[in-house]
Amino acid sequence: MKRELNHHYIGESYGGNQDWFRTFWMRIGGCGAETACESSLYFARELGFTKLYPFDSDVVKREEYVDFAHMMEDYLWPRFTGINKLSIYINGYVKYLRDAGEYRVDVSEFSGDHTYEEAAEKVKEQINAGLPIPFLTLRHKDARYSDYVWHWYLVNGYDDTEDGFKIKAVTYSGYKWLDFEGLWNTGCKPTGGMIIYTVNEDAVL
Repeated sequence: MKRELNHHYIGESYGGNQDWFRTFWMRIGGCGAETACESSLYFARELGFTKLYPFDSDVVKREEYVDFAHMMEDYLWPRFTGINKLSIYINGYVKYLRDAGEYRVDVSEFSGDHTYEEAAEKVKEQINAGLPIPFLTLRHKDARYSDYVWHWYLVNGYDDTEDGFKIKAVTYSGYKWLDFEGLWNTGCKPTGGMIIYTVNEDAVL
């Protein structure tokens, strides 16, 4: 079974790209802020939570996206060690949500210490609910995943087949289908993990 969420384009680019950012530190360490921008655009476009993107979410322009990323920098700024804990992302993004006047989105963590089986079920649960997943990989013993080491990216799909379970990882203006068991079982500590979004339509606005 294959499930994919809709995602925005910026020109020919599948989503944003931290290489576009205006400062050195955001280009090398802005992946957390970018993942929050991608999430916000998804909520604005697909769920109608328009407060979360201050520009036109129907036609996303690169210059406006970069402006937005530098707004998000105030909440998820690059640090010397990076945004290397799920809690840092949660604290920063929840503050952005509330400052924007959005109370229908809650944010929690799913630690990389969970088993692969538990993690795969959580991915299915979130994607089936129509919610993207910010993902943090820290260290990894397998060089196949080197592009995702010490990096935040967005997961917006899965493919569950007899050949294995794959996830669709979005970063740097594109996506790749990755073997999830290999990705999750890093063989290293600390492990990173996933951010879990919950939407409560009955929350007081």
